[in-house]
Amino acid sequence: MLILRLGRTAKIPIVDWNGRKNMKNKAKIRYIASFLMLTAFLLVLIFWNINSGSVSMTVREVFQILFQKGGDETARNIVWSIRLPRILAALILGGALSVSGFLLQTFFENPIAGPFVLGISSGAKMIVALAMIYFIGHYQVVSSYTLIIAAFIGSLIATGFILLVSRRVQHMATLLVAGIMIGYICSAVTDFVVTFAEDSDIVNLHGWSQGSFSGMSWSNVQVAAIVVGIAALLAFLMSKPIGAYQLGEAYAQSMGVNIKAFRVILILLSSILSACVTAFAGPISFVGIAVPYLVKRGLHTSRPLVVIPGTFLGGAVFCMFCDLIARMAFAPTELNISTVTSVFGAPIVIFMMLRRKRGN
Repeated sequence: MLILRLGRTAKIPIVDWNGRKNMKNKAKIRYIASFLMLTAFLLVLIFWNINSGSVSMTVREVFQILFQKGGDETARNIVWSIRLPRILAALILGGALSVSGFLLQTFFENPIAGPFVLGISSGAKMIVALAMIYFIGHYQVVSSYTLIIAAFIGSLIATGFILLVSRRVQHMATLLVAGIMIGYICSAVTDFVVTFAEDSDIVNLHGWSQGSFSGMSWSNVQVAAIVVGIAALLAFLMSKPIGAYQLGEAYAQSMGVNIKAFRVILILLSSILSACVTAFAGPISFVGIAVPYLVKRGLHTSRPLVVIPGTFLGGAVFCMFCDLIARMAFAPTELNISTVTSVFGAPIVIFMMLRRKRGN
């Protein structure tokens, strides 16, 4: 900034517009480069996931199967019926979980808040398990929309408890401990129900309750894409109110934001996104905390207009990478997705807490 002197007393600041313009241009270049890099990682992981498994394929065979409908019939069935639905589910649900975490962090004004840590995923898991046992026991089938509704109800119940606790405690650490305890209680109820289930389909709930993208179908992908697409789009359209809210409630109100309605919408969108993930893949740990943090650090900004799509892409990349490791690390034995996300996500959360402790 330049200072223009008039006489001995008056000083008129002159804004360095060229400097500001250069900063904006650098920021745009950084955003574009980051999104291109995430997109490149996403494409590489898609082909890597398609090519990895008990039946290996060359890059040429993968291209023939995907774009020319050629290749061996067995390989074509494996790709289109098993691998592609799983890959797309990891992409969609990973992005949904990351955006859900970002919305919760905005709501609680704390970067360590997330669906798994606050017990919201565990609440959704409990109600979904009960719904599956009831519907399979009585009707031998349960629809994808029923699972999402059940998970949404469970998410809202857990969130309600967290909000009640948040009114009585002043420290976020106490709130996190309360969320972890709620998660343990819900997980205990789920494990108890699953343990005494008799039907073979219900017994398989044990693998789902630990988190897994295995067994995804095209109908699951279609439903997840619709629900997540609508919720994520609404979250993106709320970028300006979220940005104002990040600067404080008083500032948001001065900008015309209805705080009560805004907070309700924020919780509903976060619950829908995390519920969709839990309904199809079970609870997945640390993605909702680690990914938003990494994206904000990489982009050097907290602007929702940039962070929300970046978080979605980052969550998709993170979950696809972790799912690849879960499938291939000890093949043919498959790890639970939460095991892998914990290995990579927990150290990031610890690093966040240490930096927060030092005030950085």
